[in-house]
Amino acid sequence: MADGPPSVWEWIARNWDTGRVDSIKNLLGDHLIMSLVPIVVALVLALPLGLACVRWRWLYQPTSGVMNVFYALPSLPVFMLLIQFTGLSKTTVIVPLTLYACAVLIPSVVDGLGAVPEHVRQSAVAMGFTPLRRLVQVELPIATPVVLAGLRVVAVSSISLVSVGALIGQGGLGMLFTRAYQNPFVPPALVGIVLIVLLALVADGLLVLAQRLLTPWVRARRSA
Repeated sequence: MADGPPSVWEWIARNWDTGRVDSIKNLLGDHLIMSLVPIVVALVLALPLGLACVRWRWLYQPTSGVMNVFYALPSLPVFMLLIQFTGLSKTTVIVPLTLYACAVLIPSVVDGLGAVPEHVRQSAVAMGFTPLRRLVQVELPIATPVVLAGLRVVAVSSISLVSVGALIGQGGLGMLFTRAYQNPFVPPALVGIVLIVLLALVADGLLVLAQRLLTPWVRARRSA
């Protein structure tokens, strides 16, 4: 009698580290790279852009409008357009995800800095704080909860959207979905879904932990 199809656990054991580029281990690594790089790059770009929009208010509306246009573009057509410039590479996925992340983070930075009470700024000036010191030691810490809230949205959405890149052969764990579709078989799809959800939960949990560590006064105020 022929053996039946392998169970999910058997399939994972056989495909976790096969030495091939499409092993679960390698796909997980690719997924991490293509989701984490846009988050980090977007944060690096959003902070100075957000600061500029706060400093020169007239800049916020056009910047926000451009970012919203990018955010409204479906990811797959953008991937297809970028292929002619970046080829079938991770960059083709990373660039649009970075733009999507910036569209969320820039308003978060602007809102966070805008939430800093004016009397707090004036107190820092009266204490002799330079603009840079005031920004680093006063304004950014107060804005941290709002910025990290936006970063949590960006992290979860980036981890999810990477899988769309499977349609151009660069989707990390999303490649498991195409494998399940091409050869009707449930385990690859289940593994892909579970791992993506776990990555999103871990990323969100780490950002929540970071917020608690960076803003201890918030916990103290709530417990008071």
